[in-house]
Amino acid sequence: MTGPTPFAPVSSGPNRPGSIHTVVVVVPVRNEEALLPRCLDALTAAIDALGNVPETERPKVSVLLVLDRCTDRSARIAAVWKNFDQCEIRAGAVGVARRDGVRQALGSLRASSPPSGLASHRIWIATTDADSAVPPNWLVTQLALARNGGELVLGTVRPDDEIMGQELLRWQSLQVLEEGHCHVHGANLGVRADRYLEAGEFAPVDRDEDVLLVGALRALGVAEARTALIPVLTSGRRVGRTPAGFAGYLRENVDVDQRDEPAVR
Repeated sequence: MTGPTPFAPVSSGPNRPGSIHTVVVVVPVRNEEALLPRCLDALTAAIDALGNVPETERPKVSVLLVLDRCTDRSARIAAVWKNFDQCEIRAGAVGVARRDGVRQALGSLRASSPPSGLASHRIWIATTDADSAVPPNWLVTQLALARNGGELVLGTVRPDDEIMGQELLRWQSLQVLEEGHCHVHGANLGVRADRYLEAGEFAPVDRDEDVLLVGALRALGVAEARTALIPVLTSGRRVGRTPAGFAGYLRENVDVDQRDEPAVR
């Protein structure tokens, strides 16, 4: 699979690179009581790592957990992390959860900003999933790429130890885990808010909302960084929460021998 170069030229106009003032992290949650603590502990560590960034460049960070049709203890578990906000929706669709979460997060920023407002090119949107665990350098690296002109950051994922032995080897053989990789994962994605809004937001769908957004962003000619420096640990389970998410990819490409060329995500 081919795509744009890791970095495209950056305009010297209103979309020029600059410091990021605020980061919003949006996490869809659907019945993830078992894996949610791992996710929230990892996010806490990634936020704490920003303490090493010079104070003049250190952004404010807010986290919004979007509880979508949860019928388990996810809400009670999320409430333990007092610094993280949460909202509840009844969509049953990951695209709606990501879109509504970003909308609410940006709306809260507008409400709390001074009358002059906070320029959207100074807001960074980062997304991951409740069954995943970001690395400690997740936000630090995204912000470094943004300071160097990146408007979109695409990271890699790696499965947890639910995949082992021959299955793990097969999965590894299908991946390009290096700089300039070709993968798109909503569990490891960052984008500047102005470019996100120009692209039309996440589509309100129950699958491939990440791929659709990236396609729209590429059509705008965004400056894109595809990095292997921030691999996100994600669940290797085979029964997922979305029709064609990572679990479906594993079932189709890792568990069963394929006659056709495997899909790439």
